[in-house]
Amino acid sequence: MTNTVELLGYYGSDETHALSAWTSTSRELTDDKKSRIGNLLKMLASEGHHTPFEKSQLHFLVNVDQATHIHLLKHRIGVSINGESARYKELKEDKFLIPDDWDLVGYEWINILEEKTKECNELYHQCLDSLTSVLGRKRAKESARFFKMMNSQITMDISFNWRSFYHFQKLRNDKNSQREIRELANDMLELVKNIKGNPFKKTIKAFNL
Repeated sequence: MTNTVELLGYYGSDETHALSAWTSTSRELTDDKKSRIGNLLKMLASEGHHTPFEKSQLHFLVNVDQATHIHLLKHRIGVSINGESARYKELKEDKFLIPDDWDLVGYEWINILEEKTKECNELYHQCLDSLTSVLGRKRAKESARFFKMMNSQITMDISFNWRSFYHFQKLRNDKNSQREIRELANDMLELVKNIKGNPFKKTIKAFNL
């Protein structure tokens, strides 16, 4: 399987960010102020006045490998994450990722990785069943997961405010990032850019995303 991402929903817009900034003076939204939203957001972004961008929310559902899971957990601010847990449930689907660029060097390593992943998944279930009667179901699930490989996939529920989303994009939608997390970050950004009505158009432009 490939890693996937879905935009579950969002709150806010360019106007939300602008109104938050104008709270310090007046939130009355005149036609003149509406015409100045783009310039205001550009100034706020460039000058580092990012607090108004915390007032929006972007909510995603992702299916990712364990390495990407770790990248999502590290170096984050203002991000809410809840994920499928092998500690609380048996991972019966045995989802896993095969890098789609390995075919450039032939299929030998793809076949080896797929074979070993399936072998480890089978050992995971066998170990869980065997340990349950000795250690109890909870501890069996906790420890049997050590057979799961780094390409094992889990489902995660992730939400960002715009400030944290920009921070994530700056770190992970970058040529120096690992391919899987870079592609996920880019897919997230494309989903936001394609929201009907483009409510974050001026914010996206302000941050040069």
